[in-house]
Amino acid sequence: MLMSNYLIDTNIVTALLKDNADVYAKMQEVVLRGEEILINGITYYEIKRGLLAIRAESKLSKFERFCNDLGVIWLGSQDIFDEAASIYADLKTRGLPMGDADILIAAIARTRGLVLVTTDSDFERVDGIVIQKWL
Repeated sequence: MLMSNYLIDTNIVTALLKDNADVYAKMQEVVLRGEEILINGITYYEIKRGLLAIRAESKLSKFERFCNDLGVIWLGSQDIFDEAASIYADLKTRGLPMGDADILIAAIARTRGLVLVTTDSDFERVDGIVIQKWL
């Protein structure tokens, strides 16, 4: 069986924070196969800012545990930004604009060869990434 590693998008982390049984079951299945699930720095920022803004202390603690357990890919390397610029140029040329945050998430998935887990259909416009929907 071919092993894959996964990058979960903001909407999947939100489902986890809401104790979505389907997402938990899929995560357990992935972990039991010995595959890795990661959070990206953009999702980290989006989730943390939202939880801080509404002072959701218990969910913030839960989120920080997820991050410690799963691991976070930070935006610390030039290859991610080079890939993001390439994705932006391709989408602009094709008349398919996309927000910078999503472009950076797509660039992380593409540069690291990760399956992107999301419910956001905008990512389907980006060539070279594999998408799964766990919801």
